[in-house]
Amino acid sequence: MSFMSDFESAIEYIEENLMTDLDINLVAQKAKCSSYHFQRLFSSLIDVSLSEYIRRRRITLAAIELQNSDTKIIDIALKYGY
Repeated sequence: MSFMSDFESAIEYIEENLMTDLDINLVAQKAKCSSYHFQRLFSSLIDVSLSEYIRRRRITLAAIELQNSDTKIIDIALKYGY
């Protein structure tokens, strides 16, 4: 596998586990590098930090759910960790 396919595997893992408490070390293992190097590479390639990317994705999912459901805002906030 190439580095980019390993990196994509890590991104897929993040997307599949957004609702959980993500372990950065496990994400980095998917990319076959250390957590330090993964976070630096992620920031360099995506142009945003890993934690900011995760935060934005969770906010996006919460906003979509707010628009498409009758669920209370507090319940959605708790579901997405806010």
